[in-house]
Amino acid sequence: MNMIRSICVYCGSSSGRGDTYVEAGYSLGRAIASANLRLVYGGGTKGIMGAVARGTMEGSGRVLGIIPRFLMNKEATEAALGKLDQLVVTEDMHERKHKMFEESDAFVALPGGIGTLEEIVEIMTWAQLGRHRKPIVFANVDGFWNPMLTLLDHMRDAGFVHTGHLVQPLVVDSISAIIPAILADAASSGTPTEGDPRVIDRM
Repeated sequence: MNMIRSICVYCGSSSGRGDTYVEAGYSLGRAIASANLRLVYGGGTKGIMGAVARGTMEGSGRVLGIIPRFLMNKEATEAALGKLDQLVVTEDMHERKHKMFEESDAFVALPGGIGTLEEIVEIMTWAQLGRHRKPIVFANVDGFWNPMLTLLDHMRDAGFVHTGHLVQPLVVDSISAIIPAILADAASSGTPTEGDPRVIDRM
């Protein structure tokens, strides 16, 4: 596995209910900066997206935003985008997702909506097809991803996940445990075995 240099974070462009998810995003951004890693994210400056970027920048970390042209006015402000270390504007969502994949060494899914779900599922699909072995993490803030994990178990039990050894996302409940889990997974020389998503931290 290549060295981890950049971490892609998928998350909502809105804040969700309460402050929990935004605070988690900000904390993850600070953790990425503290580890001297680069954040790769969807370029939005609002909601959880904005919190992750803000946390990284306020921790003196590096940020690459990748955003489709048609979302620039909806999910971001020009002033905030100007503060990013690097901004890539794509013509569509397809180009954006491929660029995020190419620029990243690991993937983290914070809480979010349909777009966040679609992004992390596509990364899992590519892993199942043997296209990459990059770490994948569900940041299970307040159990947000529990229904998704139940669905994955159901798919396995129903016989629809035939290469489960290639799809073993890490499930991490504590934000502070995400970066150590990614680095440990990348450093591991062992061969993944058939099984459920790996629970790294239960707080």
